[in-house]
Amino acid sequence: MDTDLLKTFLEVSRTRHFGKAAENLYLTRSAVSFRVKQLESILGVALFERQRNNIQPTPAGERMLGHAEAVLTAWERAKQDVSLSQLQSTQLAIGAGPNIWDAYLQGYLQGLHVGLPGVALRTEVLPANAMTRQLMDRTLDIAISFDPPKLDQFELVQLGQINLLLVSSLKGQTVTAVLPGQYVKVDWGTAFNIVHAQEYASLPVPTLHTSSARIALDFILNNGGCAFLPEHLVQHALRSGELHHVSGASAISRNVYVAYWAENDRLAQIKQAIDLLRDDGSVFAHATI
Repeated sequence: MDTDLLKTFLEVSRTRHFGKAAENLYLTRSAVSFRVKQLESILGVALFERQRNNIQPTPAGERMLGHAEAVLTAWERAKQDVSLSQLQSTQLAIGAGPNIWDAYLQGYLQGLHVGLPGVALRTEVLPANAMTRQLMDRTLDIAISFDPPKLDQFELVQLGQINLLLVSSLKGQTVTAVLPGQYVKVDWGTAFNIVHAQEYASLPVPTLHTSSARIALDFILNNGGCAFLPEHLVQHALRSGELHHVSGASAISRNVYVAYWAENDRLAQIKQAIDLLRDDGSVFAHATI
């Protein structure tokens, strides 16, 4: 299987346009069309419904998406694994959601690098379904999330807990007085959304909805407004007076979990990495959801 065929298939799926895919891949449109036809010939099925200005994956094409991503991820990991230097004996792939890296785990990366001598780290920002699929495909060693996959073959370990505070650029802001255009909604997972719907239904429709805590923080510092953000991320802004607690808003807390395959051949390195990720509890506030 030529991996270029899979890359082209994924790009056409993403852009839904042969011409745009060709531009992004630095190919001619005819080359893109030829690669897709080659892949369809190998598989014996049509992957796209071709209508004028409307390229849509067929049911077979939809099913092929996950497989194509898995094959390319496995191939990239294989290339890195066999190319490890003499100083590195193994590779550890760590996946986490955007908010996990942005707001919480970034400070641990140096500790992992120093504390795992001989281990080459591969880090990914992935949605939950992709992490679950890659754990099952063995192309991911560790998945870190708020809502871990609840499958019997995965081991789950709680790394810590984080405290989410509703903070505002306006001093004296109250929950009931937040106006339209002043609220930024950050995606903190399923349990957060349930509590948010029950206790903060009065908040206006978000002017910005994001999966990145840092994007939300930058937005409210530059444009004003309020958002639920991790306590450790806003401590400096609270002390300096750039941000303020919103009156009448209780903290919402979330557990952070790591999931891994118990029969992974890198189990010793996985457990060592988990110990390093749990060493410094100061990153996480103590609370629970």
